[in-house]
Amino acid sequence: MTYLIFLMGPQGGEGGSGFMSLLPFLAIIVIMYFLMIRPQVKKQKDRQKMIDAIQKGDNVVTSGGIHGKVMGFTDNDKTVILKVDDNVKINVDRSAIGAAKNLKSE
Repeated sequence: MTYLIFLMGPQGGEGGSGFMSLLPFLAIIVIMYFLMIRPQVKKQKDRQKMIDAIQKGDNVVTSGGIHGKVMGFTDNDKTVILKVDDNVKINVDRSAIGAAKNLKSE
């Protein structure tokens, strides 16, 4: 009989104990949101703005490390034509652009 009493747990008027036991987990979730998720979402939005703002004449670096100058766009602006060297042009997907430097703003 004593074994059953231990399994049932404490008896009494502890109505708030359920919420109080969840409070540390909720705090951890809130901290994780502000330290990890929110900065990552902001970084993705900034990267998307940079990709959308690419214009003809910008110097860019692809995620593969290829440096080139934007010469134009194809496939409804989904593909970028990069001039890598004299008489060498390559087509690169717009999402493969890692960094861009706008020559027109200097």
